[in-house]
Amino acid sequence: MRADEMDPQAAAAVERQSRIPIPHNRYALKLFRGLMQGVSRLRNRNLPDVGATADATIPGPDGDLDARLSLPEGDGPFPTVVFFHGGGFVFGTVETHEWLCRHLANDSGCGVLSVEYRLAPEHPFPAAVEDAYAAVEWASEHTDALSGTGRVAVAGDSAGGNLAAVVSLMAAKQDGPDIAYQTLLYPGVGVDPDQRSVAENEGIVLSRADIEWFGDCYYGNDIHRRNPYADPTNAADVSGVPPATVVTAGFDPLRDGGKRCADQLAADGVDTRHVNYDDMVHGFLTMREVDTARDGIRDVAGDLGNALYDG
Repeated sequence: MRADEMDPQAAAAVERQSRIPIPHNRYALKLFRGLMQGVSRLRNRNLPDVGATADATIPGPDGDLDARLSLPEGDGPFPTVVFFHGGGFVFGTVETHEWLCRHLANDSGCGVLSVEYRLAPEHPFPAAVEDAYAAVEWASEHTDALSGTGRVAVAGDSAGGNLAAVVSLMAAKQDGPDIAYQTLLYPGVGVDPDQRSVAENEGIVLSRADIEWFGDCYYGNDIHRRNPYADPTNAADVSGVPPATVVTAGFDPLRDGGKRCADQLAADGVDTRHVNYDDMVHGFLTMREVDTARDGIRDVAGDLGNALYDG
C-alpha cells in the first residue's frame, strides 16, 4: 500500500510543514491556531472561483456554529455536502479548508457547507460529534437556505473524516437525517499504535506523539476511545450506513485505520470504494502545490456527484 518513494511534490510540502511543529500543550496551541489562521488568510487570497459563497451560523447544542457555503456555477438547486475539517480535533476552521471545499463544490456540482465544531481540549468528546450531527440535521431541514435539492451527503478529512463516519452511523442507528453518501478522506479512525502504517510513517506529517496527544485531548480516557460514536470501527455492525468513498495515502500513519474502516464497511454490506494513493501523505488533498491533490478531489467529487444526482 506504500510506494517505494514519496511523490516529490508531496515530499517538498511535508518538508515545509515540518518547519512549524504541532505543539503539545494548551498554551502553545492557542498561538498555533492563530498562526494557522494567518497562513490560511494569506493563501486564500488566490482561491478558485465558485458560483457563490455565503457565511452562516448554525444553531448547535451549545451555541452557534460558524459555517461557509460554497455553491457551484448555475441556477440550482444543488445537492448539499456537509463538510467537516481536519486538524486532530484541536485546530482547523472553514478557512483552513476553503481551497478544498471550493474545488469540491465545482467538481461535484454540489453545494458544500463547511462547518466548524467545538475543538478539544477545551471541548472534548462528545462535543464535536454533537455539533456535527446538529449541523447535518439543520442542513436536512433547511434546504431553501442552502439552495438545496434535499439530497445530503457528508464528507471530511482526517478528524473530519471521523466525524463524517460517526454522523453517518448515528443517523442510520437513530433513524436520523437521510444521508445519501459519505466521503472519508484519510479518516482518523481505527488507529492502533502498533499498526504497520504508524511505525513505517513515523513523523511524516504526523508523529506518534502527535497522534497520542490529539487522542488525549479529544477522547480523554480509554472508555471514550471504545465508543462507536467516537470511532465507528468500534461498532459491532455498520450495516445501513450510506455508501462510502474512503481515501487513504501510502505514507500516512493513519493509512491502516482507514483501510480497516473501508474493509469493515464492505464486510457489512455497505457499497464502498477504497482508493489508496500509494505515494501520497496525510493531508495531501489540501496541499495546493501537489498535482495529485486536484486529481484526488476530482475523483471523490465524481463519486459525490454521481450519488447525489443519480442516486
